[in-house]
Amino acid sequence: MKVLNKLCCVAFLSAMLLIGTGALATQSSTVPVAHFHHLHLNTTDPAAAINFYTTKFDCEKARFAGLLDAVWTQNSWLLFTKVTEAPPWELTSSIWHFGWGAEDMKATYQKQIDSGNRFFTPLTDISELARVPGFYYAYVEGPDHALIELNTASHHRFGHLHLFSEDPVAAGEWYIKYLGAVRRGNPSTPPSREPRFFRGHQVGPSISLMMDNVNIIIYPIEYSRKDYATHWKNGQTAMSPTKGRVVDHIGFSFDNLADALERMRKDGVKVTDEIKSVANGKIKYAFVEGPDKTRIELVEGYAKKE
Repeated sequence: MKVLNKLCCVAFLSAMLLIGTGALATQSSTVPVAHFHHLHLNTTDPAAAINFYTTKFDCEKARFAGLLDAVWTQNSWLLFTKVTEAPPWELTSSIWHFGWGAEDMKATYQKQIDSGNRFFTPLTDISELARVPGFYYAYVEGPDHALIELNTASHHRFGHLHLFSEDPVAAGEWYIKYLGAVRRGNPSTPPSREPRFFRGHQVGPSISLMMDNVNIIIYPIEYSRKDYATHWKNGQTAMSPTKGRVVDHIGFSFDNLADALERMRKDGVKVTDEIKSVANGKIKYAFVEGPDKTRIELVEGYAKKE
C-alpha cells in the first residue's frame, strides 16, 4: 500500500491546475450555466463528521436551508446523511477525492498530524512532476474513509473535486454540455484522447474543468484499477455507482430547474428522481444519472449560507 500511495502523487498533476494560468475555454451561450452547489456524504455520525471538517479545514458549521446542520465551504456545501452501517469507500466509483489548498504544505501537514489526523498518503514532494519548486501533497483519511486531498496552492479553501471515468474526455464533454462547465486549457485545441503514462500508471486521457471556484479533474479509471487493485472485488470490471457510497452524489444548481431538467430529458439524460420540494417549496431538487453512474442532484437557486 505504501508503494501505491506514493504512486498516487500522479494525481497531483491535477493540483497544478489549481494554481495554473492556462486559458479557459469558452462555452456556448446557449448552455444553461449551472453552479457547483454541494457534495453529499453518507456517514454513521453526522455531528462528528461536521466537527471533523470544521476543525481541520477552512470551512464552518451552518444550517442548510434552515433544515439540517451542514458544512459551508466558502461558496458551496458539504451535506450529510446518517446511515446505520459504514458506507462503502473503496475507490471503484467515479468519485475519487475532494480537497483543500495549503499555502505552506509542510506546516499544514504537521498541524494535521498534531491534531490527530490519519493520512492515507503522507506528505510527498512532487516538485519535479509538477514543475513547481516546493510542491507537496497528502491525502487525509476523513470520517468513514472519505479521501481528502491537501496540496500546495495559493489559498487554503475548498478547491477541487477529482473524478475517475471510463472515458474522461466524454465525461468532461457531458459536464460542459449539460452544466455549462468550462474546460481549462487552449480552447482551440481539443482534449487529447491518447493514453498517457507516468511510471507505468495511466494518467491520460484526462480533462480539467472549472465550475465557479471548484476545479473538477477527471482521470481514467485504469489508474484506480492498477493503483488500487485491492479495492476491486474478484471479477469486478464495472465501476461502482456512487449512490450509497461515502460520497453519495454531487450537487449542481440552476436558476430554472424545470427548464434544465427538461432539456436533459429530451436529450436522453436519465432522470432518476423527478422534481420534489421541501421546506414549503423553498428547496426544489431532482436527480439525474451522470457519466460513469455518478449520482447528480440538480437544485434550483444558488448555494448560499442562511
